[in-house]
Parts: sequence; structure tokens; C-alpha cells
Amino acid sequence: MSSASTKRRAKEDHYGYLHGYSDVEQERLIHQARFFESSVFAGIDWPASAKRILEPGSGVGAQTEILLRRFPDIHVTSVDRQPKQLARAKRYLAPQIKQGRVKLVEARGEQMPFGESSFDGAFICWVLEHVPQPVDLLKDVLRVLRPGAVLHCTEVLNSSFFLHPYAPATLQYWFAFNDHQWNMGGDPFCGAKLSNHLTAAGFQNIETRVRNLLLDKRMPKAREEHLKAFYELLLSGAGELKKAKRVDDKLLTELEAEWTAAMKDPDAVLFYSFVQARAVAL
Repeated sequence: MSSASTKRRAKEDHYGYLHGYSDVEQERLIHQARFFESSVFAGIDWPASAKRILEPGSGVGAQTEILLRRFPDIHVTSVDRQPKQLARAKRYLAPQIKQGRVKLVEARGEQMPFGESSFDGAFICWVLEHVPQPVDLLKDVLRVLRPGAVLHCTEVLNSSFFLHPYAPATLQYWFAFNDHQWNMGGDPFCGAKLSNHLTAAGFQNIETRVRNLLLDKRMPKAREEHLKAFYELLLSGAGELKKAKRVDDKLLTELEAEWTAAMKDPDAVLFYSFVQARAVAL
């Protein structure tokens, strides 16, 4: 196998996932999903006729639980390639599995074991950023959707991140975080390219919107909560980044000091954007 092929295979095996699969990380994903629920799910809906919903990259079932709670008439088929994540999802979603409302399937998102027109809708959240070939995954999603089915997709735009007071260690760490994810085959900026990916996959009637989170002194409690959530997100990559020698303990100490100061600063500002798309299978 050539050197280029070996590197690509390594990227596909990692899926750009630098957070790991520890118990702590799995719990963080569940907390994160609940914390950002109101932002992510605002405007997400399907017609009453949509009963069979596909969720590629479902992970630990964090978003699945919200889907089932918000849409009591749907059945969700959750697909993930990582057995450790599916094992946690099986425990987390045990009541819904017992009710027959969710099915967990171990498979690659680009090669799902379903026939054409198997689903009435699809939901993807924080997944394409970890996929080396997102268009291939979206093509397979399109294949298994019935004509007229709606896909809702939410993705990151990490270049939008801003923190005040000025935090040079955070910026250095954030660059290492995003650069490492990119080199693992992921794309921390894929939200800006979401419409391009959906178009290339064959979806139609694509609508996008940018969701901005601006937390400042007008909302001190919400700002504090978001600062804590984003700091947890940053630290979730620390183990992999240290292993890859992209960050060291000195930088992590400086990072902690900057976030501790920001949480105490009455003038602190946190800004971040993500991108959502609605597309139709025709």
C-alpha cells in the first residue's frame, strides 16, 4: 500500500475524532446535547407523516434521546461505527429501546445496510466534522430516504470562536485542536461548506442558517454556563493533543488561567457560530 493510501486509511480509521471514547467523554456528550438542545433544535421539524427517522453518527445516543422526547410519534434508527459508543447508547436509551422506538445499528455512514426509501427523514448533528469524505456519507443518506424526505444537519464552524479578555494560550490551543482534527481527516470548518456538500450529494431545496451564540455582560448566568461548557469541550481533546505532542502541560496551565479569569470578568465575551441546513431528497 502506498504512503498516501496508508495515511488516508489511518484518517478513515480515526474519523478525525480526537475526543476519545472514555466514560468521562461519553457523559460530556450527553451533557453537551442537553445544554445546547434549545439552540440546536430550534426550527427542526418533520411533517406528521414522517415516522421513520435516520440518525447517522448517533454516538452515545445523546441527540437520539432528545429526538425521541421532542417527537413522540417517530421511530429512530441510530447508526454508528464505534462499538463503544453504541454500548453506551444501549444503556442510555434502554427505556426507549424496550418501547421499540429506537434501533441501534453498527455500520459506517457511507455504507448503511438499508434499502432505498427506507426512511421518512434524517437528522445529523456534529458528525460531518469527523468524517473524511462527508459527501459519501450524505450520498448514502440520500439513497435511503424516500422522495420528499427532509434532512436536518447541524455542523461546526470553529473559525468563528472568540473569547474576551484576550487569551493567547487559548488561541494557540484552539489552533492545535483544529489543526490536529484536520490532519486526522476531519474538518472543523465544515459548517461553512455544508451547502456545497449537500449539493454535491444530490440534495435539493437546500436552506442554511447561521446560529450565533453571543454571551456578554447582559446575561451573566448564561455566559458562565457557556464558558464552562466550552472549556469542557476544549479539554476533551487535551489527551489526544498531548499524546501527539501538540500541546504541553505549560500551555494547559495557561489555558486554565485564562478561562478562570474569563469566568470572573464581568466584561467577558464568548462568541461562537454554527451552521444548520435543511435539505430535501428528490
